[in-house]
Amino acid sequence: MKFSTNKGRFEQVIASMQPFLEKKDLSAITSHIYIEIINDNLIIKSTDYEMGLMSHIEEIENYEDGKATVNGSNLLNIIRRLKNENINFEVIDNNLHIKQNKTSFKLPMYDADEYPSFPNMETLHKIDVNIINVINSIKNITPGIDNNNPKFELNGALIDIKEDKINFVATDTRRLAISKIENINNKINQIIVPKKAIIEIQKLFFDDCEIKYDEVNLVVMNKHYTFFTKLINGKFPDYARILPNNLKTIVKVNRNQFIDAIKLITSLKPNIKITFLQTSIILESLDEDSEAQTQIEEQLDINEPFYFAVNSKYMLDFLSTSNSEKFEIGFNETRLPFALKDNNFTTIIMPVIL
Repeated sequence: MKFSTNKGRFEQVIASMQPFLEKKDLSAITSHIYIEIINDNLIIKSTDYEMGLMSHIEEIENYEDGKATVNGSNLLNIIRRLKNENINFEVIDNNLHIKQNKTSFKLPMYDADEYPSFPNMETLHKIDVNIINVINSIKNITPGIDNNNPKFELNGALIDIKEDKINFVATDTRRLAISKIENINNKINQIIVPKKAIIEIQKLFFDDCEIKYDEVNLVVMNKHYTFFTKLINGKFPDYARILPNNLKTIVKVNRNQFIDAIKLITSLKPNIKITFLQTSIILESLDEDSEAQTQIEEQLDINEPFYFAVNSKYMLDFLSTSNSEKFEIGFNETRLPFALKDNNFTTIIMPVIL
């Protein structure tokens, strides 16, 4: 195998492969990037078995078909230090030789035939959705996905395909985030996508692409990348039971003013108390040793004062992904979960008990 290509696009692709490499065990083949020339197409892959990324580069010269593997971290370190000119690659005696002008490197390879395979695209089901709506929905719920929970299904996001809508759901047991989009004609199903995969999808995909899945894998692809992740095998909690059927009081609040007020008083402690009056909202820090308080002037449609205490991080996570000028706060009683809502995005939060 040999080929020549320009540094710019090649470096971009190799850099995008790094999150999918095995970094702890450098003796594993998954610490390597897979490179293959088929006809006039350069194919590049990276996987740690749980997730993987594939890309291709068409702008190659002086090529011969073949395949190779090379340590992904070392390859990127070399490419970054080379000039923005063409780089030559060639396999000689089970080593990958990299040359540019009078500079050369020789890196060892593993047997490319033993590199892990990617999912068979022909057996996957396509999800017919607007990718922009999907990306916005998973951005909304990402902060609500748990980390290292013994219940593995909580370490991922649920994609719940119903008859008339698709719900994107996450919970860390203290809050529940749910974002909804319209279901056009997709088959009813539920899949759980790991948090790391949810984060990587947001980094890689911005334009039109396809989403496919089966019982084991989720695949997202566009003209530049094909990404796959293993799904979490488990039963997601019945989140519908957590959603309040009725909210006794709903108030609309200016988003930017609320963000500024929270950030102002959480200089000391994250937990805050929020009191709603007919003409204002009072925010107080819950710090035994010191005091912080601020007030938002807001005309509210409530009959009597109401308060709850909350970890401010949960509020800011919601507000950082909402876009409207005003959002809704709905509540029933001080000790019961309350709701934050912005169009099709809702977060249910457990209050702090005072």
